[in-house]
Amino acid sequence: MSLKEQDRATLVVLGLEKSEKMLDAANWLIEEKHWSLAANRLYYALFHAVKALLTSDANPTGTHRGASNLFYLHYVKTGIFSLEENKVYARLQQLRDDGDYNCVIDVDKEDVEDFIEPTRALIEKIKKYIAEKQAQ
Repeated sequence: MSLKEQDRATLVVLGLEKSEKMLDAANWLIEEKHWSLAANRLYYALFHAVKALLTSDANPTGTHRGASNLFYLHYVKTGIFSLEENKVYARLQQLRDDGDYNCVIDVDKEDVEDFIEPTRALIEKIKKYIAEKQAQ
């Protein structure tokens, strides 16, 4: 089923709003030193931004793997986003998986710290890309 343009635009806005909420939650969790939960929220902040990006270009997906694969195929492989930015997304997904599903691995400050600013920067770049495409 294909989305109408207005419905797609609404989903993009809602996705970016959700991304911001997740980023706010991550910031609070970082302040509270809840590293595993912070990694989870950082990942979801980026995931919702990527889903908004995909939706804005009529490539919606409902799965984490699908979002990751489509982000790589349509945006990294084409040079719009860098391989390094894709690695941030992939590493956050791994941290989220480790923190949520692995009782042996403990996500700590060092795991999360290096991804705070790159995640914020990538979300901002996604928002800018969407805004520029919508302005065309």
